[in-house]
Amino acid sequence: MVPISGRKAAMKRLKIAVLMGGPSAERSVSLRSGAAVVNALTTTGAKVVPIDIQEQQFAMPSDVDVAFIALHGTFGEDGTVQRILEDGGIAYTGSGPDASASAFDKIAAKARFELAAIPTPEYEIFDQAHSDLTRLASLGFPLVVKPARQGSSVGVSVVHEEVDLEEACQIAWQYDKRLLAEQYVRGRELTVGIFDGRALPVVEIRPKHDFFTYEAKYTKGQTDYLVPAPLEGNIEAKAKALALRAHDFLGCRDFSRVDLILAENGKLFVLEVNTIPGFTETSLVPRAARAAGIEFQDLCARLVQLALARRASSVGAPTRETETAPVS
Repeated sequence: MVPISGRKAAMKRLKIAVLMGGPSAERSVSLRSGAAVVNALTTTGAKVVPIDIQEQQFAMPSDVDVAFIALHGTFGEDGTVQRILEDGGIAYTGSGPDASASAFDKIAAKARFELAAIPTPEYEIFDQAHSDLTRLASLGFPLVVKPARQGSSVGVSVVHEEVDLEEACQIAWQYDKRLLAEQYVRGRELTVGIFDGRALPVVEIRPKHDFFTYEAKYTKGQTDYLVPAPLEGNIEAKAKALALRAHDFLGCRDFSRVDLILAENGKLFVLEVNTIPGFTETSLVPRAARAAGIEFQDLCARLVQLALARRASSVGAPTRETETAPVS
C-alpha cells in the first residue's frame, strides 16, 4: 500500500479533465456530478479542468493525463465518448465502449443477463413501428414501461391498468423508439456499488411514493436510503455476488452501480447496471463507499489511478502515467 503522502504527491503531477453536462436528458444531473468530482480532485492538488460538453463534439487540452467521465445518459454513458477518447489515445475512467453500450441498452443487457442465467424480471420488447400493446398484458399488471436507452428513471412509468398503457408508451417514446415493458416485481429496492473488483455495502432505497422516479431520486426528502441495508447475512452476500456477476458479465470495469429488487418471496432480480452512476458526495455509490471507509476524495482519486494504471499496462513502456502511485 502506498502511503497517503505518496498518493498526494502523485496526484499533484496530474492534469485531469472532468467531462460533464452533455446533450442528454440527464444533463443537469451530470453537471452536479461533474462539479462534485472537480471539487474532490482539486483538493488532491491535481490540476483539474472542467469541460462542459454541449454537443457531441468537444476539444480536449493537449496535455491532459486522464479524463474523468461524469457524463450520464446518451453520448456519455452509451460508449460514444469512450470511443472518442480511445481513438484519441486518452486515458479515461470507467468502462470501455462495448461494455458501456451493452449496459446502457436495457434490451441488450437483458439478453446478456439471460445468457448468464442472471435472474431478471420477465419482459417484452416493442417499438413504434410494431406497437401491438395487447400482447403486453401477458406480463400482468402492474408493469413497468421504460425507454431502452435512458437513465435516472427518465421516461419510466408504472402501469396499473391496460387502459394506461398507451399514455405510458407515449411518454417513453419521447426518449427512444425502442421500449421495454417489464414485469413489476413487488419488493425492496436495493443497489450495489461495484468498485475496483469488489462489491460495496448494499444500499436499500425506500421512495416515499410509487417507485424510484426521477423526482424521487433528485428531490430532497422524497426517498430514504439505508446504508448498509438491513438484510439478513445470506441475502446481503447473495445481492453482492449477483451484482458483481452482472457487472463482470457485461464487461464493466472500475466501478458501476447495479440495481436489484428483493422480491417478497426472497428472490433477487437484477434490473440494470449503471456504468456511470450519480457521483455527488451524497449519491448512492459514494454513500456506499463511505460506509466501506472510502471517502469521496479518495474514491475519485483512485478511479483516476485505475485509468492511468490501465493505460500504462496497455502501452507497456515507461510513461508519465507510470510515475504515479499505484492504487492501494
